[in-house]
Amino acid sequence: MTIAVGDKLPDLKLKERTPDGPAEISTEDLFKGKRVVLFAVPGAFTPTCSLNHLPGYLENRDAILAKGVDDIAVVAVNDHHVMGAWANSTGGAGKLRFLADWDAGFTKALGMEVDLSAGTLGVRSKRYSMLVEDGVVKSLNVEESPGQATVSGAAAMIEQL
Repeated sequence: MTIAVGDKLPDLKLKERTPDGPAEISTEDLFKGKRVVLFAVPGAFTPTCSLNHLPGYLENRDAILAKGVDDIAVVAVNDHHVMGAWANSTGGAGKLRFLADWDAGFTKALGMEVDLSAGTLGVRSKRYSMLVEDGVVKSLNVEESPGQATVSGAAAMIEQL
């Protein structure tokens, strides 16, 4: 079953790279009492994700936060080392949270997995964005094609805020 507007996100564990090393974070802690923009990408360092999707959120970070958002996070089915390297290479470290869904547990719990084995990527996340308030999905934008970042991009999210 796919997550929908009005649903509470499941409490699962993600990882992120911090200056002190890898840290595990529960989705409960990530979203509790906060207004968070979360966007998901099929994979760190992939073309659309690195050249199109992520840059929009980095460029519009201040505008999004100015709309009453407490945090902006990107999640991908990658390990925390890859997500940390992606954060550093894009200039996003310290600006957005780069969350690793290493086993696709979060992605599968949301019903957002997609099998990209034909392209040698295995099970990954669909490309989407959502506004989450205190753990509840307030808006959800899922791309029809993993090669596009329009309905889930930063400009679309700003319009929804």
